[in-house]
Amino acid sequence: MKHSTLHLPAGRWPTVLDCLCAHFPAIGREVWLDRFARHRVLDEQGQPLRADHPYREGLRVRYFREVPDEARIPFEEQVLFQDEHLLVVDKPHFLPVVPAGSYVRETLLNRLVERFDNPQLVPLHRLDRLTAGLVLFSCNPQTRDAYQALFRQQRIVKRYEAMAPPLPRLNFPVLRQTHLEQGEPFFRMQEGDGKPNSETRIEVLEPCGEHWRYALYPVTGRKHQLRLHMAGLGAAILNDPLYPSLSDAPEDHTRPLQLLARSLSFQDPLNGQARTFTSCLTLQ
Repeated sequence: MKHSTLHLPAGRWPTVLDCLCAHFPAIGREVWLDRFARHRVLDEQGQPLRADHPYREGLRVRYFREVPDEARIPFEEQVLFQDEHLLVVDKPHFLPVVPAGSYVRETLLNRLVERFDNPQLVPLHRLDRLTAGLVLFSCNPQTRDAYQALFRQQRIVKRYEAMAPPLPRLNFPVLRQTHLEQGEPFFRMQEGDGKPNSETRIEVLEPCGEHWRYALYPVTGRKHQLRLHMAGLGAAILNDPLYPSLSDAPEDHTRPLQLLARSLSFQDPLNGQARTFTSCLTLQ
C-alpha cells in the first residue's frame, strides 16, 4: 500500500471529502469515507483528517492508495544503462511511470524499486502511460539535482517518433507553439487563447503510405503536448484515445498509441561526457 499527495485544486467544495470525490470520480464516496474512518487520509504533517474537514485550495492531502485486485500489465520494461547515478529504461506502452489512478503496484517505478532493491530511485521526467520509450531515473540523491537541472534548463534534447496521417500541404520542419491549458474532463488538455507556453519542432521521417512517420522534438514538456500539437495540425497520432476527441472504447492492448520516446541526448553534468541513449522499441 502506497500513499500519494494531492494539492487540492481550485473549486467550491465544502469539505476535503467532496473535493476528493470530484477529483477522483472512479472512487466512490463510500470508499473515501472508509479511508477517512481508517485514518488513511492525512494532512501534510501526517495527522489524520476528518471527512468533514473544510476544503481549502492548495491544501496538501496525503492519501493511501489501495487497489486490491490490480491486474498485471502484460508488458515488460528493459534496462538499457545503469551506473551509480543513472538508470535508463525502455518503458512499454500502457505502463505508468508512477502511481496514478487505479495503478499502484503496476508502475515502472515500483517494478524498478523492487527489482534493484533501491527505494532511492526517482524518475527525472515523465512519460504518459500510453507512450513508450526512454525514461531516466536518478539512483543517487546526492547527484539528483544535477540531472534534474538538465530538464529544468532545457539542456537535454528529446526526440520522439510518431505515426500519424499525412500532412502534405505543410512545409516541414514545422514549429508548433500554442497555449496549453486544462480541458474537460480534468485529465485532458486543450489548446486555448493566451501566450504560447508549449513548443514542438516537427519533422517528417517517412512521407509515404497511409500514415507518415514523424520526428517530434519538444522544447517544453507540457502534459500531452505532442499529442495535442499533432492533433492541432490535423494529424492525430494513431490510436490516440484522447485527442482530438475522447473515445469511449475499452482499452485495447493490441492497438497502442503510436508515440515513442526514441532518444535522449545531453552533456553529463558530472563529467562533461556527451551522452545519447536510444530506445530499442519500434512503432507498428
